[in-house]
Amino acid sequence: MRIATWNVNSITARLPRLLAWLESTGTDVLCIQETKCTEEQFPADQLRELGYESAIQATGRWNGVALVSRVGLDDVVRGLPGGPDYDGVQEPRAISATCGPARVWSVYVPNGREIAHEHYAYKLRWLEALGTAVAADAAGERPFALLGDFNIAPTDDDVWDPSFFEGMTHVTPAERTALEALRGRGLTDVVPRPLKYDHPFTYWDYRQLCFPKNRGMRIDLVYGNEPFTKAVKDSYVDREERKGKGASDHAPVVVDLDI
Repeated sequence: MRIATWNVNSITARLPRLLAWLESTGTDVLCIQETKCTEEQFPADQLRELGYESAIQATGRWNGVALVSRVGLDDVVRGLPGGPDYDGVQEPRAISATCGPARVWSVYVPNGREIAHEHYAYKLRWLEALGTAVAADAAGERPFALLGDFNIAPTDDDVWDPSFFEGMTHVTPAERTALEALRGRGLTDVVPRPLKYDHPFTYWDYRQLCFPKNRGMRIDLVYGNEPFTKAVKDSYVDREERKGKGASDHAPVVVDLDI
């Protein structure tokens, strides 16, 4: 079974690449973030032609998450149960479903913007609510995983230059502590395994030649419970998909499981 996560940075802009990628990789379940569309605009028909069911939580041009699966899509929950509002709105940042033998969440953690910004405090509240919401599944016997864009680099090794990010979000002690608390629910970061390159970044800014210079961050993560982690046979960042015209600024993260 192959499960992946990908912040597509607009599914409309990325649709031809997305369809080709699904077909060429044989991915069974894809967690999508930053759809930037309404539910009505989501390309469910095109995905269905490739054999994928779709579930989406989206409200328009910002945010938006989805799950697409060719191994089943049951017990769908849209939104983060108990999650905080921002400016009085429950943002579309989480969706979960049972896909074959596994329970899967696609999450798009708030960016945080700046440390002094209310969005940063909202980010920390959102992560706390996420931990509470997934606690039972994380402790269960069924394979379970959180996949998505966490907007946090877990360690200094997950950014190209720690000094560049001093005083910025994504690397603060509070954010990293929130990730540690999430892992403390019984989850493990399944991707840091021997890879073909030293720094498996997943995001590179479009500006200042960040991708050619490999000035990236690892912020797209896969956290699995023990049954999920034990089934992992391989994991990788599909860096090739970040190349070329019309690419997202994120690369897909892929996990192969023996389930």
